[in-house]
Amino acid sequence: MHKNPPYANVIVGLCFGIQAIGIGTYISYGVFFNPLMAEFGWSRAVISGASSAAFIISGIFGILIGRLNDNFGPRKLMAVTAVFLGLGCSLMYTVTQIWQLYLFFGLIFGIGISAIDVIALTTITRWFSHNRGMMTGITKVGTGAGQFCLPLLASILILNYGWRNAFLVMGLLSSILLIIIASLLKRDPDDYASGHQKEQQKATVPEVQFTFRQSLHTIQFWIICLINMSILYCMMSILVHIVPHAMDLGIEQQYAASILSIIGAVSMAGRFVTGIAIDRIKSKKMLFVCFFVLMLSLLWLQTADSLWKLYVFACMYGLAHGSFFTIISPIVAEFFGIGFHGSLFGIVIFFGTVGGAIGPIMAGQIFDVTGSYTLAFWIISGIIIAGFALLRLLKPVAG
Repeated sequence: MHKNPPYANVIVGLCFGIQAIGIGTYISYGVFFNPLMAEFGWSRAVISGASSAAFIISGIFGILIGRLNDNFGPRKLMAVTAVFLGLGCSLMYTVTQIWQLYLFFGLIFGIGISAIDVIALTTITRWFSHNRGMMTGITKVGTGAGQFCLPLLASILILNYGWRNAFLVMGLLSSILLIIIASLLKRDPDDYASGHQKEQQKATVPEVQFTFRQSLHTIQFWIICLINMSILYCMMSILVHIVPHAMDLGIEQQYAASILSIIGAVSMAGRFVTGIAIDRIKSKKMLFVCFFVLMLSLLWLQTADSLWKLYVFACMYGLAHGSFFTIISPIVAEFFGIGFHGSLFGIVIFFGTVGGAIGPIMAGQIFDVTGSYTLAFWIISGIIIAGFALLRLLKPVAG
C-alpha cells in the first residue's frame, strides 16, 4: 500500500493557507468599494476595473510562474510573489488617483496573486498520486475559508481604523503569513526522501509523462484550455451579476447578498466531495457530472423568479462551482504527468482568466442594451454547452 511521507500533511496545510490568504485577500477588495466611492466619487466600473485588471495580470504572470516553478521550485517564488501581494495591498494606503488604483492593485497586487493557484495546486500534484484528488479538494476548501474570513476581517478593520489602515494591515498580514508559508514549502517528496524511498516512490507512481513541448503539440491540451475558459466565463459572470439580478427581481439587498454566501458555503462541500470522487472515477468523468449539474442550474435560473428558487439555484450552482476549481489541476496531471505541470497549468489558468474577465463585461453590456439578464444567461448556457461538447472530444493522449 502506498504511503505518503509524513511531511505531506504539512504540505496540505501550507497549500490550504496559500489559497485562503491569497484568494481571501483578493475577494476582500469588494468590501472597499463603498469607502472608495465615498472618498473619491469614482464609479463602480472604475473601481471594479482594478479588480479585473488584477485578475488578467495574474493569468498572464501565472504562465511565467508555472514555468519558473517547474525549474526552481515553489519556495523562492512564493516568497517573492508574497512581497508583491503585500506591497500592492499596502500601497493602497496612499491612493489618491485612479492611475494609482490600477498600478497598486491592478498590476502589483495582480503579480502577487499570480502564484496562488499555480504554486499551491502544482505542489499538491507533485506530492500526491493515489489520493491527489482528495488533497486538491482539501486545498481548494481553503479558498472558501478565505472568502469567508478575510472580507469579515477587512470590514472590521475598516469600521474601526478606516479603509486606508485596513488596506495597510491586510497587506502586511498577508505578506508576512505567505512568506512564512513559503519558507516551509518543499517542491516534492524527493526533498524529504532517502535514496531507497525515492525508488519506492517512483515505483508506486507509474504516471504518463510528457515534455512541455510534446504537451503543447497535442489537441487535448488546448481542449482543456478552452474548457477552462468556458467554465470561468460562466463562473465569474454569475458571481458578479447574480446579486444585481436578484435585486432586479425585487429581492432586498441583504437577501440577495445571501445568495453569494450560499454559493460559497456549498462550493466548499463541492470541492471536498469532488476531490474524493476524482480519486475513484477520475477527473474527466467527474467533469461530465459537474457540467451536467451546472447546465441544470442554469436552466433552473431562467425560471427562478423568487428567493427560494434562487437559493435552490445557489445550491446546485455552488456544487458545480467548487467542483470545477478542484478538477482542473488533476486533469492536467492525468493527461500529461507532473514533470511540467506548473508550466502547463499556468497556461490553462491564463485561458480561464481571459474567460473570467470577458464574461462579466459581456453580461453587463447585454444588460445595458436589453435591460435584462435573460439573453446574457442564455449565452452563458450556450458557452457551457460548448464546453461540454469539447469535453466529449477529449480523448487520452497517444503515448
